[in-house]
Amino acid sequence: MAQGTVVHVSPEQPTYAVCVLGTETQLDVYGSAPEGCTSFGIRASPGVVVDVTPSPPAKRNPTGSSKWPLAPGLEVSLGVKAASSSTGDQKVQISYYGPKTDPVQALLYVTGVEISLSADISRTGKMKPTKAKKNQRTWTWGPRGQGAILLVNCDKDNPKSPSMDCMDGRVHDREDLQDMSLVTLTTKTPKDFFANHQLVLHVAKSEMNKVRVFQASWGKQPSGYRAILGPLQPSHALQLPGGQHSTDFFVEGLAFPDANFPGLVSLTLSLLDTSNPDLPEALVFQDSVVFRVAPWIMTPNTQPPKEVYVCRIFDNEDFVKSLTDLTKKAKCKLTVCPMEESMEDQWMQDEIEIGYIQAPHKTMPVVFDSPRNRGLKEFPIKCLLGPDFGYVTRGPQTGGVSDLDSFGNLEVSPPVTVGRKRYPLGRILIGDSSYPSATSQEMHQALQDFLAAQKVQAPVKLFSDWLLVGHVDEFLSFVPAHKKGFRLLLASPRSCYKLFQEQLKAGHGEAVLFKGISKKKQLTLKDILSNKKLREHNSYVESCIDWNREVLKRELGLTERDIVESTALQAPCRHLRGLQGRSLLTNMVNMLVLGKHLGIPKPFGPIIHGRCCLEEKVRALLEPLGLCCTFIDDFHAYHLRHGEVHCGTNVRRQPFSSKWWHMVP
Repeated sequence: MAQGTVVHVSPEQPTYAVCVLGTETQLDVYGSAPEGCTSFGIRASPGVVVDVTPSPPAKRNPTGSSKWPLAPGLEVSLGVKAASSSTGDQKVQISYYGPKTDPVQALLYVTGVEISLSADISRTGKMKPTKAKKNQRTWTWGPRGQGAILLVNCDKDNPKSPSMDCMDGRVHDREDLQDMSLVTLTTKTPKDFFANHQLVLHVAKSEMNKVRVFQASWGKQPSGYRAILGPLQPSHALQLPGGQHSTDFFVEGLAFPDANFPGLVSLTLSLLDTSNPDLPEALVFQDSVVFRVAPWIMTPNTQPPKEVYVCRIFDNEDFVKSLTDLTKKAKCKLTVCPMEESMEDQWMQDEIEIGYIQAPHKTMPVVFDSPRNRGLKEFPIKCLLGPDFGYVTRGPQTGGVSDLDSFGNLEVSPPVTVGRKRYPLGRILIGDSSYPSATSQEMHQALQDFLAAQKVQAPVKLFSDWLLVGHVDEFLSFVPAHKKGFRLLLASPRSCYKLFQEQLKAGHGEAVLFKGISKKKQLTLKDILSNKKLREHNSYVESCIDWNREVLKRELGLTERDIVESTALQAPCRHLRGLQGRSLLTNMVNMLVLGKHLGIPKPFGPIIHGRCCLEEKVRALLEPLGLCCTFIDDFHAYHLRHGEVHCGTNVRRQPFSSKWWHMVP
C-alpha cells in the first residue's frame, strides 16, 4: 500500500496537510495535546474520514462528537473521499479537554489529492492498466500471485541499429513500445498544487542500470518519448500541471536476472513539499510498483517445432536434403545458414540455444549465444537478432572456454513433478565432471549463474566429462509420448550387446557393420562381441550412464517405465584429459525431434534379413509411442567429426502454454 506521512497539529496555529486518496494519513493527536488534557473530541468535513483506535484497544469506528481518552498507544488516521477542488478545502477540528482547563481547539486544513501509479500487476496483458487496488510493492508467484512483469528489450526493431534496443536509449517505433511495460501516473489536484509540491520518479541507484523509463509527450510519436530514468539517471523531477492529468511511462528491462541481480526492480514515486525555500523538501507521500524481469526460458524436445536451423558446409548436401524432407513432414520451417556465414562450422547446436521471454502482453523468442565463438560466432547476431527476436550471451568472449561451454551440453527436460514439487517448465540439464581435478572440465560459472538465476527451470548437473566431447546430448534425449507426455531416451551399450548377442545365437555372427560406407573398415557382429577391450570400455560407459540414470530419476521424478534404452557403442579414445569415450556406432540418441517425426542418425548396423537390426530395434521401441522414425545419413559430415544430427541442427519451438509466473520456484 502507498505510504503517507504523519501530521502533528498545534493549538496555537492552523496546520495544513495533504492527504492522498486511497491512503491513510496518521494524525498525532496524543503527542500534540496541551498539558493537562485527558480527552479529546474530533470533527471533520464530510469529505474526510477519521478513524480512532483508542488505547487500550476498543472497537475501531468513525468518530462523531464522542470524547476519547488521551493515552499512549492512541492511533488516529484520516483519509479523503475525493480530490479537493481548492487547497485546504477540507477541515478537521480537534478539541482537547481537561478536568482543570478550558477546551482547547486545534485546526487542520486538508487538501485531498489523487496520485497513483498503476501497472499490470494483475497480469491481464492489457497495455492500458487499470487503477491498482492491490499492494503494488510486493511481487508474488503462483496462479493467484500479483506483480508487474518486465521484458528485457533485447531485440532489434531498427535494422539500421548496431545493437539491441535496450542499449540505445531510444524508442524506435510503436513495435518497440510493445517490448516495454506500461505504467500510468494519474493525478488530480487543485490547480495551484504543484506550485508548492513536486513529484519525483526514481529507482534505487543499485537498479538504475537494470531498467530504463521513457516518458510519453504530446502526440506520442517515437521522437516524443524521452528517457528519464536509467543508467546514470536514478531520479527525475516531473513537470506536471495541476488539475486532472494522466501521464504514460514505458519501462524496458536492461538486464536479465543473474548472480548479482535477483530480477526485481522498484519504480517509486515520491511527493515532496517544496513550500519553504529555506528548508529541504519534505517527503509527503510515496508509492511504488515492483517489477520482476521475465526470465529466459528453454523449450524441450516435446514442444512443437516452429523452425529448424542447419549449416551448409562443403560435404553435407545430402544431409540438408534429408533434413528438408523431414521438416516438410513435420510442417515446420527450415533455415539453412550459408557457407559464408557458417565459416565451415556445422555445429549449430553448440553455438546457440533458442528460448523465449514472456510477459502477459507479449512473448518473444530469444537466442542464447554460447561463448564458444568459432565459425558461427556472428550467426546469432547477424541472422537471428532482429524485430521480435532477442539476444543474450554470457561467459568469456575470448579464451577460458571449454567444450562443456558449448550448448550441446545444455538441455532441458519436459515438465515434471518430483514428489510434491512441480516443474511446469521442466528442469535444465548441464554436463559436469564427477569431481574437480587438474584435467576436469566444467561449464563456465557465468553460464551456470545465469541459468540458475532464471529460477523457473532449476538446473540439474549430470556427469558428462567422461566423454571426448563431454555433452549431455551424447547420452540422452527426450521424445513425446502418450500418458506421461514424454520418454527419456538413454544411450545403452548394454542394450546393444544384448541385441548383438541375440543375433549371434541366431546365426548372424558374420553380419557386417558399416556396409556401404566408403573408406570405413567393415566389422562383423562377431568382431564386436569378441573385442575384450571394447567390452570393458563399454562396461565403464554403462556405469557412467547408470550414474546419470539415477540422478535423472531422482531429480526429474522418473521411474524405469519412463526410460527407453537406445542401443549405443562407445570406443575408447586417447586424449589430453586421459581416456575418453566417443561413439563407435552413430549415436542414435543424438536425434532431431520434430513433434512425432524423429531425425535419427543412420546407424549402418548389421544387415539381417535385408534390414538393419539397429534400425529395427529403435523402431520397435519408438513407433509404439506414436513416433515416426526417419534415419538420416550423417556419417561423413558429422559422425566422423564427433557429432550427429542433433549436434548439427537447432530448433525454435513453441513456448509453453504454462505461464512462468504461475509457478512457485
